[in-house]
Order: sequence, then structure tokens, then C-alpha cells
Amino acid sequence: MSITNEQELNGMKRISEVVAHTLKEMIAFATPGMSTKTLDNYGRDILESYGAASAPFKTYGFPGWTCISVDKEFCHGIPSDQRILREGQLINIDVSAELDGFWSDNGSSFVLGNAPSEYDNLVKASQEILHEAIAQISGGVRIADVGELMEKSAKRRGYRVIKNLTGHGVGRSLHEAPHEIANFRDRFNRERFKKNTTVAIETFISTDSSEAITLKDGWTMVGNRGGYMAQHEHTILVTGGKPVILTSNNGV
Repeated sequence: MSITNEQELNGMKRISEVVAHTLKEMIAFATPGMSTKTLDNYGRDILESYGAASAPFKTYGFPGWTCISVDKEFCHGIPSDQRILREGQLINIDVSAELDGFWSDNGSSFVLGNAPSEYDNLVKASQEILHEAIAQISGGVRIADVGELMEKSAKRRGYRVIKNLTGHGVGRSLHEAPHEIANFRDRFNRERFKKNTTVAIETFISTDSSEAITLKDGWTMVGNRGGYMAQHEHTILVTGGKPVILTSNNGV
């Protein structure tokens, strides 16, 4: 979305604050023994308290208000009364929503509980790579250059990136131009980031896989070679200099 006036900027700030607050509160609320449906309902209540609508439900008819993925589920996990959270699991929550015609998106992977986990380094790498990438974004920067930075940074840490999941433009709809902000150098992508636009920047950092495949439920995605994936996401405003992280209060 191109921001052309103060009203549009304020609209994007407002919905971004809503999804960021919802994500942060859901992470704090998540507890071993809780179902993912209970956690999703908690997120729904927060969104509705602001008058916001779930973006995946409104756009695609997703069977939940937020996406909650557990362990080897990479993304788009369906909340369920039967899925009970356990200490030490790798959890991903993705919260996107619409308010007054403006849309924003953010997400985070985290380890449930306080015990040391084999996933800690993966989660840390994903967070660090997200901020490394955002720091390089300004109007005129090639999207492919930022993708290259993300993949090289992942490889230095011993990880891979998922190549068929990408960040995207956001603002007047959930997914809009630029449609593919990849975690690798896409040599066919000649687009550049444009000043005064809003985009969702996401990491997809994997232990084993390079592609995500959809399960029979039609939503949940896992790795083509198994393993685990961490995702972190911010909606940002691209400027002529340092970008503005609109979802900064989500704690990522």
C-alpha cells in the first residue's frame, strides 16, 4: 500500500498496533495443557475488542481467527480443541487483521515454557535475521538483495530458508504488491522497495527443508524434508532511510 496522507498512515498504525498487541498477549497467555483452540479464542476476543476482523478468516475462510502451528507444522496450523500444548514445544502464531479498511500482519515462533530447548537457537536466528533484513530496507533497495542477505545469514548459522513462502505488501488487503519478498535472491525479481509503502517482512528459517507443502486439511504446511521452521514477521513502513516498524510492540 502506498501511504499518501496522514489518515492512511494513522489507519495503518492503528491496525498494526492491534495485531501486535494481540500477538504479544497470545504468546504470554499460551500455557502447557491449553488447547490451540482456547488460545485462538483468546486472540479472537482481543481482536474483537478493538472492532478488528481476522484477516485469514475474512479473506480465505480460514477455520480459525489466527494461525497456530506446533512443532513440525511450519505455518497455517488450524486451531483445534484436540491439539494440546506441551512444555518445550516450538509454537508459531500468526496474527493478521483488518480494521476500518486497513490490514496488517505479524507473527512469531517461540518455545513454550522456560526450559532450555533444542529450538532456542533456531528461534534466535530467525529473529536476528528479520532485524538484519529490516535494517537494510529503504526506498530503492532491490527486494532480491534483501533476500540474498537473509539466505546468507541463515546459511552462516547452519540453517536453510523456505523458498516458496514469502513476505508481501499489505495495507488495503492482506496480500498485495509486492507479492513476493523472498528469503533468497530471486534473480527474476527486479522489483525495488518503494518509499512510503507498507510491507510485511517475514523470515522462514528451516533446519532441513527448502520448501513447504500443504497437508490434506488444505491449510497446514510442513517441510518437504521434515524438520522445523521458525518464522518472525513485522509490518513496516518503507521510508527514504530507516524503516518504521509498525508492529514493534509485539515483542519480536
